[in-house]
Amino acid sequence: MKYTSTGDRIMMFFIYLLLILLGFSTFYPFWNGLVISLNNGMDTALGGITFWPRVWSLENYRVVFQDDRIANAFLISVLRTVVGTILSVLCTAIFAYGMTKKELIGRKFYMLMCVVTMYFGGGLIPTFLVVRGLGLMNSFWVFIIPGLISVWNMIIFRTFFMGLPGGLEESAKIDGCGNWATFFRIILPLSGPVIATLGLFTAVAHWNEWFLPSIYITNEKLLPIQSMLQQILSTNIMTEQMSKLDSAAQSRLETMKSVTTKSLSMATMMVATLPIIAVYPFVQKYFVKGVMVGSLKE
Repeated sequence: MKYTSTGDRIMMFFIYLLLILLGFSTFYPFWNGLVISLNNGMDTALGGITFWPRVWSLENYRVVFQDDRIANAFLISVLRTVVGTILSVLCTAIFAYGMTKKELIGRKFYMLMCVVTMYFGGGLIPTFLVVRGLGLMNSFWVFIIPGLISVWNMIIFRTFFMGLPGGLEESAKIDGCGNWATFFRIILPLSGPVIATLGLFTAVAHWNEWFLPSIYITNEKLLPIQSMLQQILSTNIMTEQMSKLDSAAQSRLETMKSVTTKSLSMATMMVATLPIIAVYPFVQKYFVKGVMVGSLKE
């Protein structure tokens, strides 16, 4: 599109300027965290680190990867994200497929009850009592089961399924497929865009969530990376680590002096952030199409 009038050009100039400023304000904090994580910790404490490391150092990352707690927390986060995303998307899709059946008795009532849960919740204390009553305290499954079904995602799945040609299911039934076979052999393979989009949203939510473990988990070995990062930001982990150095490690004390709490926090933040960012390019081609599900009516 060409803009010939002066007014259009001025308008587009300010639009692009606003987008550039918005993009910069979003990207710069992440970039600055990466720069600090790659800079010598003691030099960072002097200030003035903005766009580029002044004294390059990988010592922050060495300390992060040598900490068994962080490595274990990273593994917990990966398992939680993979298992939680697969089970949540699968169970939500099955639920949504059932809600598309007009012959389902009480379908409107079930849908109403689902919508109500989007606006009203039991609250923190009742939820805690339910989780404790189910025996999920200090269990890996407390990350998975309470959030297994997302009503919002179910509505999106339902909208997508209802937009598929009805002849597909009729043909499958003629060929002898039941509801389960139709779902897994016909419906699910055609749902790539919506699965990729909702799968990404679910994975990001699982990876970034840190509040739930602080309530239900007291076993340090079950803490995910985000909860560990929260602890690092709120406590002086360097003092704790250096107090645990045995006699064989005292020779590395001078090297450890190049690491500070801030630089170690930024390195841990990068380790906790980059993996989920790396997932996006693999689902980006489905993302736009999946987000548009239900937005247009033909």
